[in-house]
Amino acid sequence: MLRGLFEGWHGPLLIVVLVLLFGAKRLPDAARGLGRSLRIFKAETEGLRSDSPSQLPASVVEPVTPLSTNADPLSAPPAAPHTPDA
Repeated sequence: MLRGLFEGWHGPLLIVVLVLLFGAKRLPDAARGLGRSLRIFKAETEGLRSDSPSQLPASVVEPVTPLSTNADPLSAPPAAPHTPDA
């Protein structure tokens, strides 16, 4: 499906366009920031994968039962009007 989408000359052309748009001074800072962000993202996703249900607190593992199963949120009584203190 994506076969032949990128050819050899696309890489250098992309680099030239990026240098023209952002400048040679800003590209290393942008790449450094992107690398840091990816490292943080990777560490957080690995942390989420390592969390098993046995390691989580009981309040997170146990399902929460609703107070009323047939309550309609649209039929709640209207709130009392607010009167400013004088």
